[in-house]
Amino acid sequence: MDDVTPDLSAATAADELFALFRAGQLVDKYPLVAGLAAKLSDEGLTRAGRLLARLDPDEVIGVHPWLPSVTVAVTAHGTVAPVVPALTGELARHGILLRPFTGDFDSYVFELSDPASRLYQASPDFAVCLLDPMVIFDEIPDVWRPADVQRVLEAKLRLIESLVRTFEATSPGLLILNTVPLPHMFTAQLVDYRSRRDLAVLWREANARLLRLSDDHPALMVVDLDPLIAEGIAVSEPRLSVYARQHLSSELLSRYARELGHLVRQVTGTVKKCLVVDLDGTVWGGVLGEDGVAGIEFAEGRRGEAFRAFQRVIKQVGSQGVLLAVVSKNDQTLVRGALTSAVGMTLGEDDFVRVIANWRPKHDNLAELATALNVAADSFVYVDDSSFECGLIRRELPDVAVVAVDEEPALHIGQLLRDDWFGVRELTEEDYSRGAKYRAEFERQDFLDSFSSLTDYLHELGVEVRLSPVGDGDVPRTSQLSLRTNQFNLTTRRLQPADISALRGDPDAQVLTVRSSDRFGDNGLVGAVFLRRDDNELHIENFVLSCRVFSRGIEQACLSAILRQSQSVGLKAVYGSYRQTERNGIVSDFYPRNGFEPAGSDGGTATFRHDLTDPPALPSHLTLHHDLAGDIWLATDARRRAQPGEDLPV
Repeated sequence: MDDVTPDLSAATAADELFALFRAGQLVDKYPLVAGLAAKLSDEGLTRAGRLLARLDPDEVIGVHPWLPSVTVAVTAHGTVAPVVPALTGELARHGILLRPFTGDFDSYVFELSDPASRLYQASPDFAVCLLDPMVIFDEIPDVWRPADVQRVLEAKLRLIESLVRTFEATSPGLLILNTVPLPHMFTAQLVDYRSRRDLAVLWREANARLLRLSDDHPALMVVDLDPLIAEGIAVSEPRLSVYARQHLSSELLSRYARELGHLVRQVTGTVKKCLVVDLDGTVWGGVLGEDGVAGIEFAEGRRGEAFRAFQRVIKQVGSQGVLLAVVSKNDQTLVRGALTSAVGMTLGEDDFVRVIANWRPKHDNLAELATALNVAADSFVYVDDSSFECGLIRRELPDVAVVAVDEEPALHIGQLLRDDWFGVRELTEEDYSRGAKYRAEFERQDFLDSFSSLTDYLHELGVEVRLSPVGDGDVPRTSQLSLRTNQFNLTTRRLQPADISALRGDPDAQVLTVRSSDRFGDNGLVGAVFLRRDDNELHIENFVLSCRVFSRGIEQACLSAILRQSQSVGLKAVYGSYRQTERNGIVSDFYPRNGFEPAGSDGGTATFRHDLTDPPALPSHLTLHHDLAGDIWLATDARRRAQPGEDLPV
């Protein structure tokens, strides 16, 4: 194993970050922050968060308008200030700028219950309401029994649900709550074990009810603190709790901030899609080329059991829609033999969408893998036990999330799962079949290679497209596409399931889903178009399409159908919007290429107009089925005659 790392150490990264601040260059060079913050230790990230929290977010955005940013409001029963630096640092290492709002001390009820409060005026993307044990114990009598605690818990749960309802009615953002930990200091005040049991039961039941609230409230997410506390993190620090009214420890708040960072990544579309692993020393022990299949560790013995446990975690992650791949400096034939014939090997060749084993630089292999999968490098999480390789990839492909594991395989699982790289709010049926669909995509690529022209290939591929209004069962997947698609995403407008459901009930809006299939199988729900009608004009507010189905004419077919339908109902024009990001440059000319003319720009969003005199033709190589029905497609006169609440003829 080579210990020479061609990369900045954590200490050097911290020094460079602070040097930029002292030189007054941190705002101008803010895009460097993510790469530097990613190398910091937990302690270094906490210090960096305090530093970055001193910057003016508006000033940073003024210099870097493309930088993803989110507004997060934090309110609580106790002191909330320590959360902001921790969250600032966590988001910074993911390339996201925090616009914070902090509520006043013990003001969470007022701020969440009053639609005119400063919290709502801040228009947060997220509102974080920190719940701590003193929310309950500040209201129990001096002498108490479990029944007293139960009465307060019941009242608080009713209050919290009413606050959630107000938030949903007032804000388009997400409200984040947490389960309430039960410190030993309260349990120990009960001297009989039966009372301690009763307190533990009713407390757990209350937390379970809190977790289940999100079933009925799509704008709510609840973070379970129990797994964090199980890591050995103290719930509170007595002096801070008494003197500063900070009822959750700084360590727990920092760890909670990491969980919040994972949730924010979903909204900004930076969830990872592919787990790429090294083999020797990472997935199995030993060196395959030297030890042979019989000599590597993957099932038996103490270290073999540790590697097998790690393989099981990789397989479990891959079963839920995360693409798995191998990039290893190794002999391809030996690797294939190990993955297909080694008795007791948990991972097999079929678990991976691509196995790359050669002696080329790993960053070159990763770059080619990104091209083959048609995803950006920042979709990758790469795991390797070589500090040299990890450092080289960080330097050559800074967008790749690198997980550096060490020589102790029992720690690999924790090191991989530490950052919840692949977390999504809800899995869909598409997720469970994603690996198989990508393997079919490589079959399509092989099929393409057998043709001398792309035109011949597309005609033989037999593409079929269905464009239809979003249904009940389509909402989670449609939301997921808006949250996770970055390349073919014309405005990167991120929508939660509740947002999609709201659009379904808006007579002036329509969400269309795009499905495709071909001779190799069904691709499933691969895209969505978001439309809004304004009198005799139609606005395409966003158009997203999975990277798996690029360059097959699907987007042109959908646009052609929408334009022709607009023409048939007498609309005067169709407008489309495009907002450039670091990732969606591939579609910058989508509207001009399809007959739209520039129609202005506002706040970084360009608008294009099609006058419908000559809508583009449907691509000849595919078949389109569409169901463009609903209020939005009524003739203009019919819409004007309709009264509010009146059923409109389709």
